[in-house]
Parts: sequence; C-alpha cells; structure tokens
Amino acid sequence: MDSTLVKFALAALTILAISAAPAAALEQNCRFIQAKPDRESCYKRQEEELAAKRNKPAPAATDESKTLESLRQMRQDDDAVYRSINNICRGC
Repeated sequence: MDSTLVKFALAALTILAISAAPAAALEQNCRFIQAKPDRESCYKRQEEELAAKRNKPAPAATDESKTLESLRQMRQDDDAVYRSINNICRGC
C-alpha cells in the first residue's frame, strides 16, 4: 500500500510541476536579460501590458449606469401610478 501512495504522490507532484512551469514562464524578469536591446524591449512590453490593463473600462461602471437608469425608470413608473391612484374617488 505504501508503494501505491508513493506512486500517487509522485504522479501528483509531476503534474503540479508541469502545470506550474507555464505560469512561471509568463512572469519574465527583465533585469536578468543580459543583452541591452532585448532587456529594453522587455521593459517596453511590460509597460504596454500594464498600460493596457489600466486603460480597461471598469465593468462595474457600466453596470452601475444601467442600474441607475433602471431605477430612474421605475421611479417614473411609480410616480405615474401614484398620480392615477390619487385621482380615484375613495368615498363615492
């Protein structure tokens, strides 16, 4: 039974190591690149990626504007209903 556990643990560690390798490759540390033009292009690429992330519109802002518009529409509908109710004769 111990050999089965060891085989399972070895397989799990191998899968973990393989899946973690691409994640480590995504984060490139530019300061360790020896060639100056390559290092500068790496820095420029990182700056562009960071700028692209910063310039993305916030999805919450669009959702918030839709929510405010729907609330405004509901308030108008409620006002119309209240005006029609006030015109009803209650003591007739």
